[in-house]
Amino acid sequence: MTRSVHPQVDADRAPVSGWAVGFAVFAGCMMIMVGLFGAIAGIAAIADDDLYAIRGDYVFKWDVTAWGWIHLVLGIIVIAAGIAVFSGRAWARVIGIALALLSAVANFMFLPYYPVWSIVMIALDIAVIWALARYSRQAAADTWG
Repeated sequence: MTRSVHPQVDADRAPVSGWAVGFAVFAGCMMIMVGLFGAIAGIAAIADDDLYAIRGDYVFKWDVTAWGWIHLVLGIIVIAAGIAVFSGRAWARVIGIALALLSAVANFMFLPYYPVWSIVMIALDIAVIWALARYSRQAAADTWG
């Protein structure tokens, strides 16, 4: 039995784990949900500046309306990327990972306004990044055709 010189070719021919497919579906669904949550939080912040109260002094002290627009726009983009993840394309996974990273950073900066929510959203973003990083091109081809 001969082995390929290119380890990536061997990795792409490996049997597809049901876990990998499940986590990719999980990532797509979570991205849609995280995007919806972010958009709703953004709309709430735009509609009512007094909804979120800053606790203490913080370096990233921006206007709540600005945070609302950031979360609304980012939420809509994350929803679109979550839908694209279901296509199984590599570019969708890369964009999904980048947007989940951006969402985690935005939620980190939003900590003083809504700490528990921000921590939950960061944890969900980390789960999305892990799931998308584990999902291979072969798994996408075997799952979605």
